[in-house]
Amino acid sequence: NALLMTEIVGGANTPYEGGVFSLEIKIPGRYPFEPPKLRFLTPIYHPNIDNDGRICLDALKMPPKGAWRPSLNISTVLSSVQLLMSEPNPDDPLMADISAEFKYSRAVFLEKARKWTAKYATQKIKCDVETEQKPSEDGSIKTSRKREALSAQENLEHAKKVCI
Repeated sequence: NALLMTEIVGGANTPYEGGVFSLEIKIPGRYPFEPPKLRFLTPIYHPNIDNDGRICLDALKMPPKGAWRPSLNISTVLSSVQLLMSEPNPDDPLMADISAEFKYSRAVFLEKARKWTAKYATQKIKCDVETEQKPSEDGSIKTSRKREALSAQENLEHAKKVCI
């Protein structure tokens, strides 16, 4: 059995946009004849993902109830999870209350999902971003570093530039 960690970036035009979600992937000894076990480590407000991060997705289940087959791989499964994030399946929920909200009060669902994303998936990360020179009282020049808080998404985009 192997344990992998990965991250999924919330898709554009979804309530998860701008969020970075950590997942744990457990690879069973019988893989690829048995599906990997995925679990969200980052809390997410979603009808098909429960409070423990378990995911209700056919591609993660064995037949006859599931759609797993040995030709699928980790990349395919992660793409399926990302698709599920953008297109929840309210008819096969793990969270019945969130599913009902998604079906009958979409605006409320979207607002709560955005709030959870902002709270749990967009941590602020401190990085040195530039140096600044200022004259001191004695006339000499002092160099100091400005600090800027970056969201997780901004940090991913700018890591090579500013967080060396």
